[in-house]
Amino acid sequence: MAYFLLKTFVLGPLLRVLFRPWVRGMDNIPATGAAILASNHLSFSDSIFLPLQSRRPVVFLAKSDYFTGKGVKGALVRWFFKSTGQLPIDRSGGKASEASLNTGLRVLEQGQMLGIYPEGTRSPDGRLYRGRTGIARMVLEAKVPVIPVAMIDTEKVQPIGKRLPRIRRVGIVVGKPLDFSRFDGMEGDRIVLRAVTDEIMYELMKLSGQEYVDAYASTVKAKQARLAR
Repeated sequence: MAYFLLKTFVLGPLLRVLFRPWVRGMDNIPATGAAILASNHLSFSDSIFLPLQSRRPVVFLAKSDYFTGKGVKGALVRWFFKSTGQLPIDRSGGKASEASLNTGLRVLEQGQMLGIYPEGTRSPDGRLYRGRTGIARMVLEAKVPVIPVAMIDTEKVQPIGKRLPRIRRVGIVVGKPLDFSRFDGMEGDRIVLRAVTDEIMYELMKLSGQEYVDAYASTVKAKQARLAR
C-alpha cells in the first residue's frame, strides 16, 4: 500500500515534474512473471527513479546500511526502504553473500521483479565496473530472464558526498531480455558464471555508453580511501 501511495500520489508526481525522466524500451519489461532487472549504479536515486517508471513493483536488494542509519535522516531512509518493500542484504561475503542469494531467489519464486546492481556498489567516477557473479548464479538457479537497464545522468542528481539532490533531467534505457537457458544446470561452474556476468555487463555498457573498467568498484573505492588517509 505504501509503495502504491508513494508512487501514485506523493513521490511519483513530484519527481516527474522536477526531473522529467525520459524512458526508452520500457515495453521490454514483461507484464507478468519473475525477472531480474540488472542495472548500472550511479546514484542512490537509481533505486527511486527505476521503480517510479516501471509499471510493475520492483524489489531491490539494498545494502543493510540503509536500514541502520542514525538520526532523522537514518529514520527517513529506513522508513522509505521498508515501506517500498526493499530488502536488506549483508555484502560482507561468505555466508552473508549466500543468504543474500537465497533472499533474491525467494523473491523470484514469488513471481516478482527483482532489481540488482551487478557492480555491487555505486560507481565512484561514473564509469562501469566489473560485475559480481552472484547475479549469474541467481539467474541460472531461478531460470528467469535478465533485463538490462541503464540509468542515465543520475550521478548528476546526487553526486557521491552530496546530501541534497540537484534538479537534472535523468533517463532510463531498458534493453531486451537476455536468455541464459543454454547454461541450465551449470550454476556451479565458475567459468560459466563469469561468462554470464560479463555478457550482462557488456549489454549495460552498450545501453549506457559508459566506459568499462575491468576491476571491481569496491576495490577501487578501497584504494581511493587508503590514498585519502
